[in-house]
Amino acid sequence: MATAIGEHGVELQIGGMTCASCAARIEKKLNRMEGVTATVNYATERARVTLAQGSGVETADLIATVEKTGYTAALPRPPAAAPAAAQLPGGADHGAADGADGADDRAEDGHAPDPLAPLRQRLLISLALSVPVVLMAMVPPLQFTYWQWLSLTLAAPVVAYGAWPFHRAAWTNLRHGAATMDTLISMGTLAAMGWSLYALFFGTAGMPGMTHPFALTLARTDGGSALYLEAAAGVTTFILAGRYAEARSKRKAGAALRALLELGAKDVTVLRDGREVRVPTAALRVGDRFTVRPGEKIATDGTVLEGASAVDASMLTGESVPVEVSPGDTVTGATVNAGGRLVVEATRVGADTQLARMGRLVEEAQNGKAAAQRLADRISAVFVPVVIVLALGTLGYWLTAGAGAAAAFTAAVAVLIIACPCALGLATPTALMAGTGRGAQLGILLKGPEVLESTRRVDTVVLDKTGTVTTGVMTLTGIHLAEGASEAEVLRLAGALEHASEHPVARAVAAQAASRTGTLPTPVEFTNVPGLGVTGVVEGHSVVVGRAQLLEQRELPLPPALAEARAAAEARGRTAVAVGWDGAARAVLVVSDAVKPTSAEAVRRLRALGLTPVLLTGDNQAVAASVAAEVGIDEVIAEVLPEDKVAVVERLQAEGRSVAMVGDGVNDAAALATADLGLAMGTGTDAAIEAGDLTLVRGDLRAAADAIRLARATLGTIRTNLFWAFGYNVAALPLAAAGLLNPMIAGAAMACSSVFVVGNSLRLRRFRALAG
Repeated sequence: MATAIGEHGVELQIGGMTCASCAARIEKKLNRMEGVTATVNYATERARVTLAQGSGVETADLIATVEKTGYTAALPRPPAAAPAAAQLPGGADHGAADGADGADDRAEDGHAPDPLAPLRQRLLISLALSVPVVLMAMVPPLQFTYWQWLSLTLAAPVVAYGAWPFHRAAWTNLRHGAATMDTLISMGTLAAMGWSLYALFFGTAGMPGMTHPFALTLARTDGGSALYLEAAAGVTTFILAGRYAEARSKRKAGAALRALLELGAKDVTVLRDGREVRVPTAALRVGDRFTVRPGEKIATDGTVLEGASAVDASMLTGESVPVEVSPGDTVTGATVNAGGRLVVEATRVGADTQLARMGRLVEEAQNGKAAAQRLADRISAVFVPVVIVLALGTLGYWLTAGAGAAAAFTAAVAVLIIACPCALGLATPTALMAGTGRGAQLGILLKGPEVLESTRRVDTVVLDKTGTVTTGVMTLTGIHLAEGASEAEVLRLAGALEHASEHPVARAVAAQAASRTGTLPTPVEFTNVPGLGVTGVVEGHSVVVGRAQLLEQRELPLPPALAEARAAAEARGRTAVAVGWDGAARAVLVVSDAVKPTSAEAVRRLRALGLTPVLLTGDNQAVAASVAAEVGIDEVIAEVLPEDKVAVVERLQAEGRSVAMVGDGVNDAAALATADLGLAMGTGTDAAIEAGDLTLVRGDLRAAADAIRLARATLGTIRTNLFWAFGYNVAALPLAAAGLLNPMIAGAAMACSSVFVVGNSLRLRRFRALAG
């Protein structure tokens, strides 16, 4: 039964796409329908369709249109029935990984087989069979008696089995009046194989003792002794290698959302009839009361009913300082209870929680991100039909000119051989492999060729503060002493008390105290005062550590110098911890999220690349301004809620800027996916890493500048490769069509272009990072 589409449109899972031009063709067909506006994303294999009011188009009509175009379409499986992976963007690998093989495979759902396995098997078998074929053709001493028949035996499975995805895609495209790179690959390999069979069975190439002829002369020939088995097998293997590299990067399209959703608590302790019962988080309902012990994740969004604690929301919000909560305060699911026991009433569950809403933001940003159109596919849209027409025209011309069938066919084969996109197939994957290999050595991960174009255009870089510009860890950064107090004694006594507390600020003080003074004494009569600090007896002293209010309650007022130091620290957004004992305030300790020592240098390097840095944070304006001044950033956007970071990126884009985003938290994941270029710190969360286009493994912001330099260098290499790949082939096309180009020279020109492309790509291995 046909399904009506709601006013917000529908998403379709698309199968069978093998290149970006497939997505463009589907998008074009859908947009021709009355009242339909469609965007097809090749990377996520999704089509997002919106309709004009009253269009009357139904889901079945959209699916039928896609199927008539030569591809498959279906509604994503409902959440209740589908494995988690299948609900994620890119969760289905509809055969693009294997040239339309395995249209029903599902990626990484824990049950289905690895969808890359068929392609990997096809590549390895083709590689093993084609290497000896190429060696025998190119190394005369290996050409023993009847070597050509062994070459045929090895090459035939490569052309039939290895290149089968290309043949099938070419046939599908032909039936729908289209031509892509698959068409040239199929025609070129089949032509090379077909002429080799002709030469072996009807020409002189099958004679005992035959050696591979090679003459650098321009002369008309009947090609009866020429074999092109190495071209047929080599082209197939090279292109399969490129497709495999591409498919591996595409499989990660849905991992950001999966990593995001896995942050939530898996089960929860619910209060039922006065008893604590452990149940799965999915069983929670609005109004349920549940407990959260210290160190546990809060299961869902809710309101605190009992208890007081500090909640660490850094993994979700990027906020470095834990938030103090008490009865009446709201808490967010997936944040961590860092202090005492809490009783929380659930106010939002399932798809309504903040975590789920952020998950939808990531999915929408990924689906709405236009897939980069490969340069080779754009050119081949014109190049492929022209070459086919030229080859047929060459054949027809020489037949009518009386040159003979063999000579005419030789000239036509030469046209297809010289145009066969061996170097085109190598241009992107070899540069990408060299660039990504070198990047991995430098702690930079490029996820695929789609992101490279963005690195050339970006002019603004948005830097998340916590964990990116700063360490993301609370650190003792200053000590202000009262007259007569010693730093060692302050740290020893305060550190002893703080060591007994679980509060992140307390841990920062205790860690620094232990590193400077050694083993800390054990306090007695330790008391935690919720929201204010701690008290206790240490080495006979009655010690108070915490907010100034706590010291004032114990009649330990801060002297003017310490009060001034406290005010100055808080004005800069730092946390001030007062310390006193035996009737007097002794010190103010300043705790903050310290700026990474390399951040200022990183900002200078980003500016040198022509980028304008912008600091973006959920922290308050004072903290943001202090950090920005320290690292040399002029533009600051502070106090931004997690869901608003996407809006900030979109606003900058609306101003005409091309935006790169650098972040590490879950709250950055959607913004990373929305930005023109997302750079994720590898020290951050999995959600941010998977949503980014580039990953900086080292967690050093200087690597962001190196990543952009490397990506731009890789893009430049790809463009150079493509230019010369076409240059070699196109320059020889007139000679081939004129019948003056020996097909062996055509093969040699193709080999030279491949050697040039590989050599040019290998130069990326000499890329040097500026970061120390």
